[in-house]
Amino acid sequence: MNVQKLEISGLLIIQPNVFGDDRGHFFESYRTDTLKEHGVTEEFVQDNESLSGKGILRGLHFQKDPYSQGKLVRVIKGAVLDVAIDIRNGSPTYGKHYSIELNERNKTMFYVPPGFAHGFLTLEDNTIFAYKCTNYYHKESEGAILWNSDSLGIDWGISAPKLSEKDEVAEDFSDFVSPFQL
Repeated sequence: MNVQKLEISGLLIIQPNVFGDDRGHFFESYRTDTLKEHGVTEEFVQDNESLSGKGILRGLHFQKDPYSQGKLVRVIKGAVLDVAIDIRNGSPTYGKHYSIELNERNKTMFYVPPGFAHGFLTLEDNTIFAYKCTNYYHKESEGAILWNSDSLGIDWGISAPKLSEKDEVAEDFSDFVSPFQL
């Protein structure tokens, strides 16, 4: 696995070594020891998977302490624009985001630590998105930031994605008070 640290501390891009031939391919999609070498010490306790049509936007979500989650995300089928926003008070990159295309062809994985809001936009129909989480889902601890908050400046490449009711009424980032400290 090739692991790349990003300018925003804590975010990692993970490119697996893919072994393929005329029968198909094989790759390791998770290795505790490799992630630990790059500072990911949390234990993953829950796996999630979603199936979405093209133009679905899920996020920008987070969970407050003590239920905050780190996520290791990847696309099994299809493609997404994946976005993480640093919402750690005191961070030099507070309010900055990183976006990356994850798809079934590049097999790239993205690690988003606790203290970040996370979301993705599906770029193809029948996209299967998988993520490992470092904490269990806890409804009362979830939060959301409005996907198109002007102050974030995220270029999603779409003006009217399909959203959940929760995401339609999420808080604008300009009014957001983060529960996270660096």
